[in-house]
Amino acid sequence: MSRTVFCAHLKKEADGLDFQLYPGDIGKRIFDNISKEAWALWQHKQTMLINEKKLNMMDIEHRKLLETEMVNFLFEGKEVIIDGYTPPTE
Repeated sequence: MSRTVFCAHLKKEADGLDFQLYPGDIGKRIFDNISKEAWALWQHKQTMLINEKKLNMMDIEHRKLLETEMVNFLFEGKEVIIDGYTPPTE
């Protein structure tokens, strides 16, 4: 049976993550307040950020930037801005 959380990003009840995916206090906050659906949305944005900004995950400053963007996206409702990226139109 899956657990449900009130997702801080989607603002609704949804399936919670199966386990804590991120370390520390932020990881605990994500586990307690972010749904699988919202986490998948973040993973897509994260991949775009890493690729477009050419982030190196061995660089502590790049990891800090990604963490800040993650918290802003998941908890503050801020959209990830990638310079030069235009989303496809339907």
